[in-house]
Amino acid sequence: MDLRKSENEGNFDPNQSGHIYQMALDIGGSLAKLVYFTDNEDCAIEGKDGISPEKAVAKSKGSKSCAVLRGKLNFKIFETSKIDDCLEFIKSMKLHLGGSQRQENPGSQTTAVKATGGGAYKYTDLFKERLGINLDKEDEMDCLVAGANFLLKVVHQEAYTYMDGQKQFMDVDHNDLYPYLLVNIGSGVSMIKVEGDGKFERVSGTSIGGGTFWGLGKLLTKCRSFDELLELSYRGNNRVIDMLVGDIYGGTDYSKIGLASTTIASSFGKAISDNKEIEDYKPEDIARSLLRMISNNIGQISYLNALRFGLKRIFFGGFFIRSHPFTMDTISVAVNFWSKGEAKAMFLRHEGFLGAVGAFMSSDQHELKKLLLNEVVQQAPSSVSCTVAGELHGEESIECRVYSA
Repeated sequence: MDLRKSENEGNFDPNQSGHIYQMALDIGGSLAKLVYFTDNEDCAIEGKDGISPEKAVAKSKGSKSCAVLRGKLNFKIFETSKIDDCLEFIKSMKLHLGGSQRQENPGSQTTAVKATGGGAYKYTDLFKERLGINLDKEDEMDCLVAGANFLLKVVHQEAYTYMDGQKQFMDVDHNDLYPYLLVNIGSGVSMIKVEGDGKFERVSGTSIGGGTFWGLGKLLTKCRSFDELLELSYRGNNRVIDMLVGDIYGGTDYSKIGLASTTIASSFGKAISDNKEIEDYKPEDIARSLLRMISNNIGQISYLNALRFGLKRIFFGGFFIRSHPFTMDTISVAVNFWSKGEAKAMFLRHEGFLGAVGAFMSSDQHELKKLLLNEVVQQAPSSVSCTVAGELHGEESIECRVYSA
């Protein structure tokens, strides 16, 4: 993601210099996303970073007097098929114990945790049995939109474009954010027209999404994880399998309708005429062709829906993207081609955590209210990292400073 490493990468010890006040979950068909807030005890200096002392709030912490509340929104991902890993992480980190509640009664547990996604229903009994917590279910679409709106409003350089290998961060005018099309690419794809806080409509979608890429990729290449499949695609050449315009027209463009010779005319089309079996194709070429096919399809359908409602801004989220260059470039090219350059595909730095952030923001706990009602100034988040052996454990954080309005 071109982001710096987290200061708290690895296990965070809740008994050290911070308290865990709240967590939330988004458990999808492929991935489970976890967000939790940790409060740092270090004090800020009044007037620092251009914030006047009059706008700061003194907060007593023992013998210290703090001008601001500082903390981090922390992010983790797990494969839903390995939900036990998520449960063990929560248990080992004591995330199911509220920070202030743990101080007053170390043996106490929170009664409920905000959760969204289908897994909030599927695994509700499991969380109750293993951790003694109830999953307080929030609507999935509500959470996606709330998470996207929050991140676009408060996180500096949350949105960016990607074309020809170049990433360009975009300044989002909060007064001119709406309307926009939110394309969330999870196992499937939802396309949501967003007109304001709590004002949205799911206008379209497709079943050909991240789950399709992962599922077909697993069958065709024997890759054991989503990240392994993405890594494989880096080394592939889709032209070995895809039929291009040049293959049909003897290496020339079809300039009359604006098609370059390198344009994909038929995904996997060369496999029709080749006298080959699947074993004769390189897995990396199959992975690249599959990635191009799904990304092209999503980009085109997204633009057609933006055109349908006269929307010029299209934000893409979901863990299918994963800041993968070929994915973003293919989606961007598709949007640019079909819109004749009038629309741009924009991506989100915290693309996969929209639902989890939205669920987190739906909480009414004291510390969360401070995040909702006060100004949040974001510092640079860290990179997403994955462990070996095909286990997906991404981790990143946003540093927050919360001031009184």
